[in-house]
Amino acid sequence: MLRGVLTAKSPALSFLSTSALRSGVRKREVFGWAMYDFANSGYTTVVITAVFSAYFVGGLAHGAHWATLAWTSALAVSYAIVMISMPALGAWADLHAAKKRLLMIVTAGCVVGTALLAWTPGLSGNAAIAMALLFIVVSNTFYSYGESLTAAFLPELATAEGMGTVSGWGWGFGYIGGMLALGLCLGYVLWAQARGLPASHFVPVCMLVTAVIYGLAACVTFWLLPERAAPQATRSGQGAWQQLRATWREARRYRDFVWLMACTVCYQGGVAVAIALAAIYAEQVIGFQPQETMVLIFVLNLAAAGGAFAFGYVQDRLGHRLALSITLVGWIAVCLIAASVTTKGGFWVAAAIAGLAMGSSQSAGRAMVGVLAPPRQLAEFFGLWSFATRLAAIVGPLAYGLVTWATHGNQRVAILATSVLFVAGLLLLLPVDMQRGRRAALDDAPRD
Repeated sequence: MLRGVLTAKSPALSFLSTSALRSGVRKREVFGWAMYDFANSGYTTVVITAVFSAYFVGGLAHGAHWATLAWTSALAVSYAIVMISMPALGAWADLHAAKKRLLMIVTAGCVVGTALLAWTPGLSGNAAIAMALLFIVVSNTFYSYGESLTAAFLPELATAEGMGTVSGWGWGFGYIGGMLALGLCLGYVLWAQARGLPASHFVPVCMLVTAVIYGLAACVTFWLLPERAAPQATRSGQGAWQQLRATWREARRYRDFVWLMACTVCYQGGVAVAIALAAIYAEQVIGFQPQETMVLIFVLNLAAAGGAFAFGYVQDRLGHRLALSITLVGWIAVCLIAASVTTKGGFWVAAAIAGLAMGSSQSAGRAMVGVLAPPRQLAEFFGLWSFATRLAAIVGPLAYGLVTWATHGNQRVAILATSVLFVAGLLLLLPVDMQRGRRAALDDAPRD
């Protein structure tokens, strides 16, 4: 049965034109690659956004004033670890043609870390809090490694002209995986609550469900996705850190990539605010009830999936820079609408636009990195992309929190200030010349 689903003539894959794929790449390989987006999306949706974050603050920490800071600090620690280490890990994976091997290791790390979160409600007091924070740091670090490594396979699968289409298909498939995991978990939560079971009962089940979906879906990736790169361990006699330093020294050769990374730090900072704080804003500012917020998250993910699927095709036709610019304008509109509306209906409009912009902007950015990354340094350059996105994940929510604090809790001012990040991203995108950047990426001149 599964073999039939994975054939090139399968209806599930028939819409993906072979012209978007590199020579020799089969559709089943793209399906396997996209299954990793499907696999890991449940982690962010269930653990980071919808379930464990709220349980940590309200359940383990009992709503203490320091609880939110402790949670965001743990995430910041994991992002800092990734920022420091992922570019070098990526360089090592390129040198040894070990992207798939390393992806398997970090996937196991995230699955185990997520499963261990199920153990924390059984602990008491400070031990539960300490272990929860430790396992969040571990699982989120490994998750971030996996996101970077799987993205590095994209240029091996898609042509430069089809990068947006393939990236959008993968990212859209990821949102479907996130909705599946969230749907199963929320179904169990509602069942448990109807029977009077406490959060300490159903939260561990949600963590185990998420870990199982992640592990099983990722196995499809490991089965179908080949490692196409060849080892380069003798290249210039350099190790991973030496290679990374050489890349930084030669940054002027890749100035369009550098501009894109600066743009990424800004606009992904704004996206990080939407991911981390949308539910809080909806409930505290607009007046949503928890069940309404759950529906909001589902619809937002549905819109994001549609945006990623459809906009990938648009991106390849309009051009990468113009396509990303359109999504950033959409994000600016979201901030302005959310800051001004006072009704739930008005906020639904902002949420719908945010969903479309979220899927399309994240997919577009990944595709642009794939176009600008030198073929022999894919994992390394996607490691630099991870550096930028994780820096953004620290800068964006921190800036939002500081503005909220400075304005005595005025989140409308904070969401309005977030629009500045998208404006800055739009301005930093202007100098990017994709054709010039692609020529630099394909220049295989020997290093000094």
